[in-house]
Order: sequence, then structure tokens, then C-alpha cells
Amino acid sequence: MKKKLYNIIRLLRPRQWIKNFAIFPAILFTGQLFEILVLQKIILGFITFCFLSSAIYIINDIFDIKKDKLHPFKKYRPLAHGDISIPTGLIIAVILGVASLIISHYVTPAFFILIIVFAILQVAYSMFLKNIALIDILALAAGYILRVYGGEFASGFHISVWLLLTTISISLFIAVGKRRSELALISQHLESKAYSTRQALSHYSEKLLDLYLSVFATSTFISYSLFTFLENPQGFKISFGLFLPDFLPAFFQRKWLMITIIPVVYGIMRYMQVMYEKQEGENPERILIEDKQLLTTVIIWLFLVIGIIYAIGS
Repeated sequence: MKKKLYNIIRLLRPRQWIKNFAIFPAILFTGQLFEILVLQKIILGFITFCFLSSAIYIINDIFDIKKDKLHPFKKYRPLAHGDISIPTGLIIAVILGVASLIISHYVTPAFFILIIVFAILQVAYSMFLKNIALIDILALAAGYILRVYGGEFASGFHISVWLLLTTISISLFIAVGKRRSELALISQHLESKAYSTRQALSHYSEKLLDLYLSVFATSTFISYSLFTFLENPQGFKISFGLFLPDFLPAFFQRKWLMITIIPVVYGIMRYMQVMYEKQEGENPERILIEDKQLLTTVIIWLFLVIGIIYAIGS
């Protein structure tokens, strides 16, 4: 019984739920993080994405069961390894999918529609989009972007256009990094079987993906820098008159969010270092959890953002 429960948990891939925290920036950067009613909707939205994403992962595993058996690591997944039967997996996916739709209905109508769009996109990705070069990367990135928009639709607070551009850039950066690591991994273990494992990979080269990574890493840095420069932090404001006298320039008092550029730049550099050295870009959530330096960087960035927006304000 315990082993079956363990395999079901593995089937749900709870580690992947980290991606669903992308729903929180909509209230984090608008100063509404501690508004209880809004936070409740965001938490319900987070649970919705967790349930739905797990359901999609199961469906994806069912579609890819034959290909996963050829993969050096994916062959140990519960369905590919035979630990859980396909009918059982399908039943779990249906239950989670229906539950996610029911929960999303209680958030907002706009969020409910977005969840349907997200589900259609993810199913289409599992069925055929992931086999089309370039489209597979765009579809993968779109999943991250919809999560951020999910926060906006659930809370009713609009995110900055520069934050949206940052989201697009970093989503493409992560998606390209995922493809590059998959290509490198398959080249090392399977060589000629790369096409049968993932069709789109046969249309990529490491040099091309390296170029894409460079472009999107740069655009992430620029977009986020402009966001911090142009954004007007809102939220709780505490007077720091002792430390920031009135005679200091207004610019110096209003642009504290730019400090967070430092951990963002380091985070991008560290992520690329780990991806190239350990070839683990295929699992970005694993890198975030297991790499202490990157995890520490994210925590520092989060504390800085909360401190600046909810303490210093503007």
C-alpha cells in the first residue's frame, strides 16, 4: 500500500508544482500580498494549477509511454516502468482535472476561462506541439506565461508591462535551457535514438540553442532592469527618515527595487553554470531545489522584494 501511494505521488510530480508559484507576482508586486481575500483567491488558483498540471503530466506520460521507455531516466517513471497501470493513471488524471475546473470556477470567471485555455494548450503540447521545432519551445514558455496571467485574472490586479516582458523572456530562457539539456543528455546516452525519443530535438543543434539562451538571458536582464527602474512600489510604507533624510535626491528614495537586479543577474549566471556543468536544465525545478547557491539567491531576492515594496515603499 505504501509503495503504491509513493508511486502515485511520483506520478503527480509534486516537485513540478514550484512552477505554479508564478501566480503570486500579480499580488506581490502590486502590494496586495497580505490582503487576505485576494490572497485566498491566489491560493485557490495555485491549488488549481497544481491539480491541473499533475493531470496534464499524467496524460503526457500516457502519450509518451513508449518513448519514455527508451529514455535513460524517464524509463523509471511510474507508468513507463509499470508501477502504475494506464487505466489507474487515467482515472487519477480525470479526477484532478475535474477538481481543478471546479475550484477555478470559485476564483473568478476570467480565471476559469484561462484554466481552460491552459488545459487545451498543455494537452495540445502533449499530443503534437512538442514534436514541432520552435513551436515546442514557444508552447512550453506559454505555459509559464499563463501562470503569471493566472495571478492577474485571479486577483484583479494588473501586472506591469515590463514584468510581463520579463516573464516572457525568462520563460523562453528556461524552455530553451530545457531543450538544450535534453539534447545533450540524449546525445550522450542514446545517440541515434534522439529522433524517436523527441522528434523536435532532431531539428536543434547545441550551437543554435546556445544562441537562443544568450538572447533570452540578455532580454531577461534588460526587461527586469527596466521594470525595477520604472516600477513604483506600493504597499505598506514605513518612515526611514533617520536613514533616508529628506535632502537626499528623490531618485535615490524611489528606485530601491533596482537592488534586486543583483540577485537576478547572479541567478541567471548560476543557472547557466549548473545547466552547462551538470546538464540538468531538463529539470529546472530540480536545479532550484537542489542547488544551494541558486535557492539562496531566490530567497534573498524574495526578501529584498518584500522588504522594499512592503516596508520602504515609494
